[in-house]
Amino acid sequence: MPDDELFMELALEQAREAGVRGEVPVGAVLVLDGLVVARDHNRREETGDATAHAELLVIREANRRLGGWRLEGTIMYVTLEPCPMCAGAMVLARVGRLVYGAPDPKAGAAGSLLNLVEDGRFNHRLAVRGGVLAGDCAAVLRDFFKERRRSVVEGCESG
Repeated sequence: MPDDELFMELALEQAREAGVRGEVPVGAVLVLDGLVVARDHNRREETGDATAHAELLVIREANRRLGGWRLEGTIMYVTLEPCPMCAGAMVLARVGRLVYGAPDPKAGAAGSLLNLVEDGRFNHRLAVRGGVLAGDCAAVLRDFFKERRRSVVEGCESG
């Protein structure tokens, strides 16, 4: 789907903003009928809140803007495969579709480590497309952690 790349680019903008702020660079965008309802990035460091993942912040904002908790018909674009917390929140919020960039073999809950979003035991499942702009999404994360490691090494050498 051509729009998937367009909206993933918007999620990448959010991820890059997170990185500039010292947050793990993950960005998310929620779309309804081709319009952006909410967008955000990780804010755990800024807020001191372990649940301040990009996806949860976007779900909360969309609930506020749309006036309810059901997000049926929406599409969540996120640069990294969601963790179990975020995948579970998407199921509970009734998000219609998930599009993610880079897979997360250590914590991904949309097919890599486990698959909460398509599990038939829940009363809602999401359609999933992974790997959209995966190289760009992975590069943002890789560059962020590479820079963090370099800063730590330089700090040890000068100290």
